[in-house]
Amino acid sequence: MAMLVCLVATKTAVADGGLSYIRDAEIESTLRTFYNPIFKAAGLNPAAVHVYIVNDPEINSFVAGGQNVFINTGTIMRSETPNQLVGIVAHETGHIADGHLVRFDQAMHDASIESIIAMAVGAGAAILAHGSNAAGAALAAGENVGLQKFLNFSVAQEASADRAGLRFLDATHQSARGLLQFFEILQQDERLSGIEEIPYLRTHPLTSERIETMREHVQNSPYSNNPDPPDWIELHKRMKAKLIAFLQPPADVLQRYPASDTSIAARYADAIAYYRIPELNKALTLINGLIAAEPRNPYFEEFKGQMLFENGHVQEAVEPYQKAVALVPDVALLRVELAQVELETQDPALARDALVNLKNADIYENENPDLWRYMAIAYGRLGDKGETALAQAEQAMAEGDQQMAKHEAADAVRLLPPGPSRLRAEDLQLEVQQMEKDRQN
Repeated sequence: MAMLVCLVATKTAVADGGLSYIRDAEIESTLRTFYNPIFKAAGLNPAAVHVYIVNDPEINSFVAGGQNVFINTGTIMRSETPNQLVGIVAHETGHIADGHLVRFDQAMHDASIESIIAMAVGAGAAILAHGSNAAGAALAAGENVGLQKFLNFSVAQEASADRAGLRFLDATHQSARGLLQFFEILQQDERLSGIEEIPYLRTHPLTSERIETMREHVQNSPYSNNPDPPDWIELHKRMKAKLIAFLQPPADVLQRYPASDTSIAARYADAIAYYRIPELNKALTLINGLIAAEPRNPYFEEFKGQMLFENGHVQEAVEPYQKAVALVPDVALLRVELAQVELETQDPALARDALVNLKNADIYENENPDLWRYMAIAYGRLGDKGETALAQAEQAMAEGDQQMAKHEAADAVRLLPPGPSRLRAEDLQLEVQQMEKDRQN
């Protein structure tokens, strides 16, 4: 079984570039805190908008496949304030609200997240190559979705998304200064290195007129001097520290956050750095100190559980994960992590508890292959062959393996008694059949 990590990198999206997206309950919660007011202002249901964090040090963000927002780790680590990140997503939400993706929305819905990320990279390359060989290669990587249209917004569409984003910022009484600062950073970088060095500018044309529109809005909006809430500033510091600590060399992290810096964010970064070296005792001392300072912080408990688990202390890891879930029972990803640890203990008594956690999580994590993998293991431990086959079919669908899904769903239909689970297995069979017909057409 794959090792559990607090910051989970998915399988590679682009084989040569090694791009992937990451999962982290704490960072996702922080971004949701920043972004949900914007989604609501745009008339979107925040629960229906998916935010993906692309593991890429470059500055970039984009929307694709319906209500999916993608933001690079490099964008988050480069940002200086929460307001800058809010401004960026306000602009991207403008593309969704203005219907800029409608023409290829259905095709993108059928693509995997990995393929969408691959297309984002390929689209930028194709734009630079003016649709030459790079476009063909990226088109193949993107599973034949219309590359020439993908993300290649016109200046007019960019200006339209800007205006919509500014409306959403005003509606939530937030400053547009962060978005202006972001554009000014991009403009400066463009002058220094050229557009080919900045993925965002390859697919989001930036003009002096757009920047002037931003400046005029900042000058006239009654909300331009509204500060970020203090708790948002702290969340932003911790999110940046966590990403830096996980993604940069530990020695660099310890230099950036010296022991003399006693802030929560710095101590958090140092704990992660020592865990990665690995120096478990130092890492545990730091995380225990953070838990003592904030005993109701679920993510400190989560990280303690991760450190113990990955260093072979599986039984000891259960308690901090249980505390984390108890503190935020609605964070589904934490329940998936707890279930994995419970199953790894090999304790039969914990198999049922793991199953309860997974069932509570599957509403929000039903496209997460790990959830279905662990559910299959739990049902297997309990001797339920029909539910095991169904969970394996769900896992195969989440992984895009339609033939395996077809095989496991057939087994589930054969093994399960009449009821909701059997109906779900039959639905999976129909879904695979429809996908096969679509490919033939």
